[in-house]
Amino acid sequence: MKLAGSSKSVILKIPTATVAEDGLVDHDLTLVIPAYNEESRLPKTLADAKAYLENWGINYRVLVVDDGSSDATSTISSSFGRRFSTMYQPNGGKGSAVRNGMIAATGRVVGFTDADLPYDLDALKSAYETISAGKRDVVFGSRTAEGAKSNVERQWMRTLASFIFRSFMALLVSRKVTDTQCGLKVFSRRAARKIFSRATVNGFAFDAEVVYLTHLLKLSFEKVPVTLVNDYSTTISLTRNAIPMLMDVVGVRIHSLLNGYHPQIDVIPATEAIPPAATKAA
Repeated sequence: MKLAGSSKSVILKIPTATVAEDGLVDHDLTLVIPAYNEESRLPKTLADAKAYLENWGINYRVLVVDDGSSDATSTISSSFGRRFSTMYQPNGGKGSAVRNGMIAATGRVVGFTDADLPYDLDALKSAYETISAGKRDVVFGSRTAEGAKSNVERQWMRTLASFIFRSFMALLVSRKVTDTQCGLKVFSRRAARKIFSRATVNGFAFDAEVVYLTHLLKLSFEKVPVTLVNDYSTTISLTRNAIPMLMDVVGVRIHSLLNGYHPQIDVIPATEAIPPAATKAA
């Protein structure tokens, strides 16, 4: 494992994820942001996240996971201070990036969202408060929960596709959490380690696997309504990705039936684990 980068940000280059022991927890909240060739959108995302989190007053870290970008994505966090860092990995898919970031995170509460920050972070704060109070292990952002709002008008094709996909998710994954693809999910660190040490899906259907594992592991959860503030340009193509995503979800059920979901990643001693930030923020 090598370290590279400036004094303000550290880039962690790792071939595989590692699970840190609970003793390494050193702050309240880690927000993981997976990114692939996001040099144009990421600066605004990090600036908006910093403004919100600083105003909140929480002891936080933001960890960008660069999924093998060919642009300057991995260098952007260095200008935002010691609470921001980047972990680099060879291109392995969004699911792989989220999994590695969530396992490396050292906050008492850990969550992830998309690189374009599509949702108002009030939902993140609500989820954090629920988990830190010990009320739930997991909180799922939901675009269909009562109170969810949209400040932008989505394309009707995307809305239709989301409805169809949610219908399949209700059949294959969960009748209680059908909006599996909402890009905001928050966990206690212990729950995150239990889920992501077992997760296997590297593609866009990783969210559905996370919901399935939450049920399988009997972790307590609830949904929090989100407010869509950004009509993001998704990298998912309806014609190219819909069938592979559904096949991945079917594969999750088959894997569970045939093999069970056992931890895929060994827990390593805390002294060997590297926190998202090289130095604690003042």
